[in-house]
Amino acid sequence: MDHVIEIDGLSKEYETGFWRKRRTLALDGLTLSVRPGQIFGFLGGNGAGKTTTIKTLMRLQFPTGGSARILGRDISDIETHRRIGYSPENPYFYDYLTASELMDYFGRLFGIDPDTRRRRADELLTAVGIEDKDRRRQLRKFSKGMLQRVSLAQALINEPELVFLDEPMSGLDPVGRREIRELIAGLRDRGVTVFMSTHILSDIEALCDEVAILRAGRLAASGTLSDLLEDSGDARSLEIIVRGVEADEIRERVELVAGATLAAKPNGVSVIVLDETDIDAVLQIARESGGRLASISPVKQSLEELFVRQTE
Repeated sequence: MDHVIEIDGLSKEYETGFWRKRRTLALDGLTLSVRPGQIFGFLGGNGAGKTTTIKTLMRLQFPTGGSARILGRDISDIETHRRIGYSPENPYFYDYLTASELMDYFGRLFGIDPDTRRRRADELLTAVGIEDKDRRRQLRKFSKGMLQRVSLAQALINEPELVFLDEPMSGLDPVGRREIRELIAGLRDRGVTVFMSTHILSDIEALCDEVAILRAGRLAASGTLSDLLEDSGDARSLEIIVRGVEADEIRERVELVAGATLAAKPNGVSVIVLDETDIDAVLQIARESGGRLASISPVKQSLEELFVRQTE
């Protein structure tokens, strides 16, 4: 199977308003594919259509147009959904249940036998950091972070081939985020495909093999992080590292070069120029002050800069 998710021209339209109805286009011809065995990051601003995409793929709502396939079958195929896990952005469960009872409930829905249900529930609750004493507490007494952990555990009870995680780090403290990161990375190691929507860019950088950026229901960019950061940067901007000279010694003369910026760094003085034709001028200034060239390299933008540029 070349792709576990194939989206072709997917659209979703809502009616909003009470007296005066108007149509809102949440997804506008989205086309996207995800290869098996990877962690795929799904980025976008508020209202970009991330959750709408996941809910449509999960068949929790119906598309207005286009088509989508999961694990080689149309999203309308019920049996395919037995091979999928899902953790929503704002999990809501029967809050009178305990964590153990909830896991047993979802295990029953998947037709898992009692012994296997208990074993998997114990393993998964341990993996997400729910201690034994908390497994007997009602979910209504859980914090948002603890509910997020339980939600992730229930998404894995059926040992899925594909997992949809909508903002899985929401409500977690730094230690919890690290633990869940390790769990998600472990899923990839076992060959599980993870489709993850999140606003936390550091998690995307730490975990994801490929990413897609959504803007107003349309695909703004997709690919590996390294390719996107390299392709969308300012190809003409260059960083010159000079050693053997202090920043203040050359600052005034360097800043006369059009668009040049200067900063002191641990590895030397960094000068950013907007065009390669400015390199000679900067090097001449450095040499006259006793400096020497250490390196010249293209300037790559950060994921945050890429995200802002693609979603503005």
